[in-house]
Amino acid sequence: MTNTTNEVTAPPASALPEGAAVLVLEDGTRYEGRAYGATGRSLGEIVFSTGMTGYQETLTDPSYAGQIVLMTAPHIGNTGANDTDMESRKIWVAGFIVRDPARRVSNFRAERSLDEDLVNDGVVGISGIDTRAVTRRIRSAGAMRAGVFSGSELELSEDEQLQLVREQAGMAGKHLSNEVTTPERYMVAAAEGTERVGSIAVLDLGIKRATVRYLSEHGFDVTVLPASTTLEEIRELAPDSIFYSNGPGDPAASDAQVEVLAGLLRDGLPYFGICFGNQLLGRALGFNTYKLPFGHRGINQPVLDKRTGRVEITAQNHGFAVDLPIEGEHESPAGLGRVRVSHYSLNDEVVEGLECLDIPAFSVQYHPEAAAGPHDAFYLFDRFRTLVKDRAASSSNTTKETK
Repeated sequence: MTNTTNEVTAPPASALPEGAAVLVLEDGTRYEGRAYGATGRSLGEIVFSTGMTGYQETLTDPSYAGQIVLMTAPHIGNTGANDTDMESRKIWVAGFIVRDPARRVSNFRAERSLDEDLVNDGVVGISGIDTRAVTRRIRSAGAMRAGVFSGSELELSEDEQLQLVREQAGMAGKHLSNEVTTPERYMVAAAEGTERVGSIAVLDLGIKRATVRYLSEHGFDVTVLPASTTLEEIRELAPDSIFYSNGPGDPAASDAQVEVLAGLLRDGLPYFGICFGNQLLGRALGFNTYKLPFGHRGINQPVLDKRTGRVEITAQNHGFAVDLPIEGEHESPAGLGRVRVSHYSLNDEVVEGLECLDIPAFSVQYHPEAAAGPHDAFYLFDRFRTLVKDRAASSSNTTKETK
């Protein structure tokens, strides 16, 4: 069948930078390759993503802000890019590393090449290097600061390039939510044809469009709020529930959002958090977080749901985790009752979910919206919907009994 919808077959010449590029790690290791995307300098924490598909969703996930992302899959760009698969308003990665960029686009959904998006958003990348070797080095030494240099930046001496890499601040201690959040409040009504279950206030710490869509499709009137929204402003909205999104940065640097969440939990609002929202729930409960050696990123991370005994393959992107034993019940140091770990990673037993036993709150460390990725964890939206409905029914019965 002839494709008459899109005529994108190859990146335009203007989107193909020419010349050499180099990737420099903070330990002094250098990898020489070819310029990819925009040319210049990119600095950030280098991380790898294990997904074989979904590169556009990865690039536009705000959780990757401040990071240079290496794709472990060798061939990237063959399906091009389109507006539908954008998970936010732009590409957020600080830099992009691939082994073999596609020479032509071959997909009926393509509206442009990936190269064009990288150039238009000023993302400096590198191609043609041994990405397996880089991945193995990160796996051994841990996530490191790094830089990609091309164009005029390639003329800097090796010592100057290494100095620039080492002078940049690490991810620990960074507060990035205000950089990626929505600039203003917006609302999305419950999807037509669904049973409305109530309103939900969503704190945008770097949310993906798929998450808002799925909350709407599960019967919530969604109000998305900037990360700087105060406890009083949320209380004025009088939502039926609260949601904290994914996002970049160190949870230990988000004290304001933690204080807001602790207040809402004490108000009795049902809470659902994902990724960064899991870490902030841990902190609101009074537990600590810590930085992982190399983090969990990609769409094939195995997690055990302790409630069901089921293994889920999940989409993840996090470099920090909640510091809590995975067995037993734990008393919240913040006075919010009993807590247990609901999910944990089968790779390294990192906490992947929290469940509060005395207040209506739970969270997971991964992305149940899975854009891109498997849908094993999609049931969590139904679990939260049920929690909100049961809470509303319980409150209604209590009100009737007191009359």
